[in-house]
Amino acid sequence: MATHTTASCTGSTLLQPISEIINLPLDQVNFVACQLFALLMAVWFRIYLHPNKTSPFVRHVVATLLGFYLALFCFGWYSLHFLVQSGLSYGVMICAGLEHMHKYCFIVTLGYLILCQITRVYVFDYGMYSADFTGPMMVITQKITSMVFEIHDGLTKREAQLSPSQKYLAIRRMPSLLEYLRTNYQPRYQDNANGKENGKWKQSEPSPQSVVVSKLCTCALSLAIYLSLCKVLPVEHVIDDKFLSSTPIHTQVVYLYLSMLALRPKYYFVWTLADAINNAAGFGFNGYDKDGSPRWDLISNLRILDIEFATSFKLFLDNWNIQTSLWLKRVCYERCPVNPTAATFLLSALWHGVYPGYYMTFVTGIVVTMAARAVRHNIRPYFLVSDTHKRVYDVMTWAATQVAISYTVVPFVLLAVGPSLKFYRSWYFCLHLLCVLLVMALPVKRRRPPKQQDDLQAEHSSTDNNCNQKDKSS
Repeated sequence: MATHTTASCTGSTLLQPISEIINLPLDQVNFVACQLFALLMAVWFRIYLHPNKTSPFVRHVVATLLGFYLALFCFGWYSLHFLVQSGLSYGVMICAGLEHMHKYCFIVTLGYLILCQITRVYVFDYGMYSADFTGPMMVITQKITSMVFEIHDGLTKREAQLSPSQKYLAIRRMPSLLEYLRTNYQPRYQDNANGKENGKWKQSEPSPQSVVVSKLCTCALSLAIYLSLCKVLPVEHVIDDKFLSSTPIHTQVVYLYLSMLALRPKYYFVWTLADAINNAAGFGFNGYDKDGSPRWDLISNLRILDIEFATSFKLFLDNWNIQTSLWLKRVCYERCPVNPTAATFLLSALWHGVYPGYYMTFVTGIVVTMAARAVRHNIRPYFLVSDTHKRVYDVMTWAATQVAISYTVVPFVLLAVGPSLKFYRSWYFCLHLLCVLLVMALPVKRRRPPKQQDDLQAEHSSTDNNCNQKDKSS
């Protein structure tokens, strides 16, 4: 198996012997090795290149060179696409006028990503994930487009035209090329009680050691669960003819849920490991809890318990791939004047790639979201009369959410049109039809424009903690 995949790996072959011993594709071995190396370098970076010890210029140079070396190790010459995409976008930023810079840059950055995804999928290796250089490009696309919108907000708009979150994120000067190539998140501290948090706890620099160890334990557990269950509960089994003909419908529903449950730890492993690396480098500090405990969730990508116990489609999505959800909200949902929900789902599909299954999933997500919103507005108030009724409602909506999520994302896993349609036909498109009927039958209050929502939120409470994340040049 490992030998077969070596040819498709464009990165380093230094770890080929290890790949053959553990019988895993070389590109996967390279990726994990780079992550572990990055974890060690993150500790070194925080200790020896601390802002108190060295200049921002040195930190920028080291982080940029180290990142590009790891990219070369994993992806070989494909990593040049990272420089091309970044270079084209920076050229647009410099040459285009401020008024339209964000639009042109968005089109160029996303367009280059889609072009690379098309060539990777339909020219080189359809359905194969070896040497998937477009993964880092997806993250680069988020960073670049977020930054250009924030620059546009900061340099072309008046304060009154911006929502509270946009005011906070606005960038007031054009970044240099080095700053552009290496950006990081800066925590937002509360100014309470003469330098104390909540009047009790000093805002001294905490150590991320305990939270990094905790997240590494979560990574180990997630990987063990995934490796134990992924072959026992394959998603592809839901379209097996024998399974469909001989299995009762309630068993099919349970199997669908369990197969998706077995698939999620793979993402928990990858995102939590990346989060631990950022924390080890000193990034991600988000102030203190009420009891004075430091929080390191500023750039976290998921909340596992909130995902597994989500009682609505929206809550699930809000806690899954958090940084992507925030990016979609800031560059699309808050700015789209017509049907922002549909526009956001379609942008998400474009960003993820060109497999047909992605589009089937996100189009399904549109109708499911609209139906869930209608049910919440019309049905939920009847269950708020007592705690008992509320618990019953939560159990019912949890079960409905898990089934809806599993039903929706099957094409995302199967990728191709044929298998995806076979699955939906086996369910008689029941969830699609139910959602359409709910949307038609239940009225939904007109959604306030995003700016009005933010202003109303600001009047009654502080903006959401997720809006306290800022991606700026150091």
